[in-house]
Amino acid sequence: MSVEKVKEHFKKYGMENRIQEFEVSSATVELAAEALHCEPCRIAKTLSFMVDGCPVLVVAAGDAKIDNPKYKAQFGTKAKMLTPDEAQAMIGHAVGGVCPFAVNDGVTVYLDVSLKRFQTVFPACGSSNSAIELTIAELEKYSGFTSWIDVCKGWN
Repeated sequence: MSVEKVKEHFKKYGMENRIQEFEVSSATVELAAEALHCEPCRIAKTLSFMVDGCPVLVVAAGDAKIDNPKYKAQFGTKAKMLTPDEAQAMIGHAVGGVCPFAVNDGVTVYLDVSLKRFQTVFPACGSSNSAIELTIAELEKYSGFTSWIDVCKGWN
């Protein structure tokens, strides 16, 4: 189970108890915001793409949308999201629970600047009914991100 992998990841830092699991689905931004009683913009959604044959994750604010020209300028290719089957196989988490923690080897994680306006955000934890509240510094630390990028629109 993917959420178990994420719990193991956070156990190394003594943080596994901060993972919240819900009786209801948190598989979409709207459902996660409802489950967490927060604004949808504070959900840190993790989008999975294919770039040059390699899986890439972009963690962005819940109210942000991929801006195709910015994405192409950043990655040199059109935004092509992974299918649910590809995400499960390549990332190690199923759609609805994709997160930047405990991912498969070879997955590159980027954080979108749309997240920087918040003190804390809520990324999923490997299942469609889990999340963890992290500061931006904690998100940087525990996601193993490569860099901050600016590939989204609609949030500012």
